[in-house]
Amino acid sequence: QVQLVESGGGSVQAGGSLRLSCAASKHTDNTNIMGWFRQAPGKEREGVATFWTHIGNPFYVDSVKGRFTISLNSAKNTVYLQMNGLKPEDTAMYYCAAGLVRYYRDYVPTTKDFDYWGQGTQVTVFS
Repeated sequence: QVQLVESGGGSVQAGGSLRLSCAASKHTDNTNIMGWFRQAPGKEREGVATFWTHIGNPFYVDSVKGRFTISLNSAKNTVYLQMNGLKPEDTAMYYCAAGLVRYYRDYVPTTKDFDYWGQGTQVTVFS
């Protein structure tokens, strides 16, 4: 089975930065999409940043474009989310996820496409 373990969350002042890490098991070789999602209390889970592992083509939700960057260290089998210029509205539980779907040009994977999820790491931004 694929195992995902997140770390790096915490509490920061608005305008600050955090880097989230997601350590994945070797079984991620059977997946072709990975990404970061977040969910605030009482709100729907939303995709923050996703990408096709063998191609790249990162997708960012509009609210984080220019501030967040997703990256992959293949040697360590670890996915990162660098978050800069954090805002109070970024406060949420952040989850790492992986999945396997057929590739289609211009298709952006959604929550339903991901089969494996980490336990989550809390990010709190105060003003």
